This record gives sequence, C-alpha cells and structure tokens, in this order.
Amino acid sequence: MQKANVGKGWMIGGVLLGCGLFALPATAQQTGCPENFTVQEATISALQSAQNKGQISAQCLVQLYLQRINQYDKHGPKINSMLELNPDALTIAAQLDAERQAGKVHGPLHGIPIVIKGNIATHDRMTTTAGSVALAGSIPLEDAFLVKRLRAAGMIILGKANLTEFANAMAIGMPGGYSSQGGQTLNPYNPTTYPNGLPVLSPCGSSAGSGAATAANLTAVAIGTETSGSILCPSSYHALVGIKTTLGLVSRSGVIPIGSAQDVAGPMARTVADAAAVLNALAAPDPKDLVTLKSIGKVPPDYTAFLNPNGLMGARIGIARQYFYVAEGETTALIDQAIQTMRDLGATIIDPVDISTYDQLISDSSVVLNYQFKQQLNAYLSTVGPTSPVKDLQGIILSNFRNSSVALKYGQELLITSQVQSGNTITKADAAKDRLEDIQLARGGLEAALQDNQLDALIFPSSNGASVGAQAGYPTVIVPAGYLSNGRPYGVSFLGTAFSEARLIELAYAYEQATKLRHPPTATP
Repeated sequence: MQKANVGKGWMIGGVLLGCGLFALPATAQQTGCPENFTVQEATISALQSAQNKGQISAQCLVQLYLQRINQYDKHGPKINSMLELNPDALTIAAQLDAERQAGKVHGPLHGIPIVIKGNIATHDRMTTTAGSVALAGSIPLEDAFLVKRLRAAGMIILGKANLTEFANAMAIGMPGGYSSQGGQTLNPYNPTTYPNGLPVLSPCGSSAGSGAATAANLTAVAIGTETSGSILCPSSYHALVGIKTTLGLVSRSGVIPIGSAQDVAGPMARTVADAAAVLNALAAPDPKDLVTLKSIGKVPPDYTAFLNPNGLMGARIGIARQYFYVAEGETTALIDQAIQTMRDLGATIIDPVDISTYDQLISDSSVVLNYQFKQQLNAYLSTVGPTSPVKDLQGIILSNFRNSSVALKYGQELLITSQVQSGNTITKADAAKDRLEDIQLARGGLEAALQDNQLDALIFPSSNGASVGAQAGYPTVIVPAGYLSNGRPYGVSFLGTAFSEARLIELAYAYEQATKLRHPPTATP
C-alpha cells in the first residue's frame, strides 16, 4: 500500500491524514478490499467474523470507514463529526492483520476501528485539544489509560471526534457539538442548518461528534465522556446505545477534565452487544485514578454474558414520572409505549416511583464543578509536556482573547468564572461541603427509590435523569425508543445503583431485541 509524506500529513491509500486535511480516498477495488462488503450497520461480532474468515482485513475496514468519512463527513451532507484522523490508522491495521495471520489475536475487538472523543489523550501523531484552538498542537506524553486498554484489546483508533468545546465547560449558550477547532457538528438524521449556521436538529451533548460518527456509520463504535448528560443525550438524539458508567468503573486519567466528582467515560454504539463488548476493554482499575480502585471485585469477567433476550422477565422497573418534563406530548407517548413493551416482556412496572429528594435536587446550586474545573484542568496541563501552547486555564483564557475572532464565537464565560472563583470565592472546603450534599441528595433519593420498591432499574425519558445519575455517580444505559414527528430519534434510559452495568445491559438488551427500533439516517445510507 503506497505511503508518502505530504506536508504535515501522510498519504495512505489515497487518503491524506493528519492536520484535519482529507483527500479523495481510493476505491475499495484499488485497495484490494471486496467491493460487496458493507460496513453500514455492521456489528462488532460481524466485523470480527468477517476478519476471522478472511473475508476482509482490518486495513480494508479502516479504508472503508475513511471513504465514508470523506463521502459524508467532509463532503455530501458534511456532518463534520471528525476533529482529526489518525495518520497511523492503516499502519496499525496492517500490524494487526499480520498478528492475526500469525495466530495472535488480542480478542473479540482485534482489528475493530473506533473513534474517541477529542478530549481523550493519545501519545501519537494526533493532538488532544478538547476542541480548543488554544490547545492546538498539544500532544500528551502518554496515552490516556482507557486508550491503552483499547489498544491492548486490538482496537484501531481511527480518529478523534468533534465535541462541544471543553465538554461544554466553556460558554453558556454554546450549541452542542461546536468547537473553535472543529466547527459545528450536525445531526445526520437532519444535517441541515438555519441561516445563522446552527443545526436544525441538534446533535446534543458534548459527545456530539462521537454520536454523529457512530450513527452515520463512520466508525464501528465510539467513546464519549459525560459529566451530566453528554453520553446519554447524543445517544438519544442519534438512535444509539450509550453507557454512562458508574463513577469509578472507567479511568479518567488522561481525559481533559471538568470535574472528577462527575466525569466518566463510556461506549456509544449502535447495539447493546457492541457497547457491552467495548465496556469489557474499558472497565479496569487504574492506580492513577484512585476512585477506580472501588471497582475491584465488582466487574464481571464479560459484560456480553448478560446479553439475555429474556432479561426483562421478572424484572421490577420503576417509572420516574417526576422527570417526564417534556415539551412535546409525543415523547411521553413513546416512553409509555416502551413501558408497555417491558410489561409485555414480563417486567413488573411500578408507576410512578418518586425520588424523595427531587425538589431539593432540581433547586441545587452546587459549586463543585466550578471549583474542580480550574484545579483539575491545570493539573492535567502540567503533565502534557512541551507541545502544549498553554500551561493553565489562565493561559487558555488569554490565548482566546488574543485570537478572539476564531476562539470566542460564543464567548468564554464559564472559563472565566472558574478561573476567578475557584480557590478564591469558592474554596476547597466549599466544594467538599457541596459535594457531600450532592451525594446525599442524589444517592439518598435514588437508593430509597430502588431499595424501597425492590427495583432492578428506574426508567427515565431520554437523558432527563442525567443530572441525578451524574451527581450520584450511578450508571445508566440508554437505548432507542423511537422517533419524533420531526425525525429526531428518542431514547429510554435504564438507571441502576453503583456497578449495576451488567444488570442494566441485560434489561436494555431484552428491550432492544424485542423492538429493534434503530434505523440508520437516510442522509448517510
């Protein structure tokens, strides 16, 4: 396969990679890939089976996804979900193909391409910027722990997804999926914009690029991060399965932070089975993220063992009606239909189930994240090394002012607020006090609801329960529940107690298999 240096990028198989540049890719025939093989809606197990049978190579899979990125992300509807491509993706794929030929297969994820969110560190020829032009050129000194886990599992980092800049910790009013480095990501279920450039159909949440890329079949699967709704909301809006993991199940070391009180990472996929398979690679204790030591002894050997089509039989499911605050009546109708399906599948439905601390939760004005963002972002930047153009939050703010025409389309109010308040008007003691109150309110309310009613899970519409789940540090699995009249996908969330991902996967899989509501966006067939 021809490889030639082209400026700051690399030409591999006709695709110019690196530095955000894309050239027309070679056709499948030119690269030796089978013309009749399609990656559209292909599951991880199907892609793995095809490689095992010699029907396709990892190199061809990478090339096919790159062709779709060129066709739909950078041309055609211009979804704009990808922030950067990995210039070494095809080389890594060739190495994995050679290992397969030699009988060394890392496992069920060997040779599977994956996209990671642009705030997740990699020590390679990609940068890690969280979408900020102030961090352009920044290459961390090592991979994030979760990236090391993905690579060890044999996955190919295809590239980094666009995101709401700094995971939506930069400016009030910044639209989901916008960053100064990457521009505006669109939702492939309606990739049109208003005259002012805003998307007609929001891609939602800071993991918007991960959601759009997966929904449009530009990758096999993606990794998102969440502080409060940023995996769940884009999964809902893109007809995806998202797993917002328990705080402490997946390491955050090497992930550009908002606040360790709530930050998590997790898979975003087209099926529950794919999400479960990737979760196997992600879930592991990391000495650099001490909260993950709480997961020891609580992680099953294989999350895919819980893909039980009868998983709802005998389950007790509570309906969190307090969180059904929606503008469109049709959303409630979709969730009510989902609840009826669960009932038909043998679940006992307790409706409603009240969260006793609901009124206090919705009026809570915690300062935890305002305090932690500055402190923890500065700590992250201190480890990045000489390639980082700025060394702390103050440096980012000043850089943005100097480059305001590009960097400050929506301002930087949240950055400035954290810089001014954290450690000054908000002390470490203030943050610790509020964090304790957050935990007591969220965990207390959820545990009472779950235990008093002997529930396997609570049901929320879309990402409406994201805030309480985030404050508690509890997991949620979201799956497609249908589509609104404007074409927007809509999801249903299963929330459980800490480290209950296996049970939630079982419930979500049973619902998914009975309904199979996902269909790909017509803009990217």
